[in-house]
Amino acid sequence: MAIRLATEYVKTCLQLTEAEMAKFIRMFVDHGASLQVKVLENGNQEVVLPDDAGEEIVLSFEREMNLYVCRGTCRIRNKNLVNLMRKAVAEFKGDAIVHRIYAAYTMVYTYKQGAVIRITEQKGAAEKVIYEYRDTVGQLEQLFHKNEVEQEIQMLKAQVNHLLDMRNEMQEAAIREHIDGRLHKLTHRLFVLEA
Repeated sequence: MAIRLATEYVKTCLQLTEAEMAKFIRMFVDHGASLQVKVLENGNQEVVLPDDAGEEIVLSFEREMNLYVCRGTCRIRNKNLVNLMRKAVAEFKGDAIVHRIYAAYTMVYTYKQGAVIRITEQKGAAEKVIYEYRDTVGQLEQLFHKNEVEQEIQMLKAQVNHLLDMRNEMQEAAIREHIDGRLHKLTHRLFVLEA
């Protein structure tokens, strides 16, 4: 089994309310992570987590309206912190691109609204898709609600009726031929759409 060297949160976005921010901090404390919370003058907060080998992970939360927003990158080596960060992204519906780095390859996890939507394996320049979320139910619902074809059929039928009325009123053969040509094209299109 491959040993993970590090986990890198390349692109992370967490948006927390004040209550969620307290829950976020409590989640790390409850799982034995020692951390420091620095409250800055402008209301922003920094959560500092000690990682392996004496390194510190700094998560900066900027105050935007009524939310604390964390955008940025960090590299984590401590397995406990890696698991807690994964749980935080899932629980607080965060978006992230996470690189799980191994000696020979990197697994890239893409999170959207807390759920994994794509997993790829990168070996050098080669990339292999391992998993990709497909919202087939949503796609089928969207397809079901599409009604452009029905609208086009109604429009074509109205044009055919209008041209038939014009054809019955016209006495000139050249105009009737022109109308017949248009009717032929419209009826062919109707046949294609209704098939």
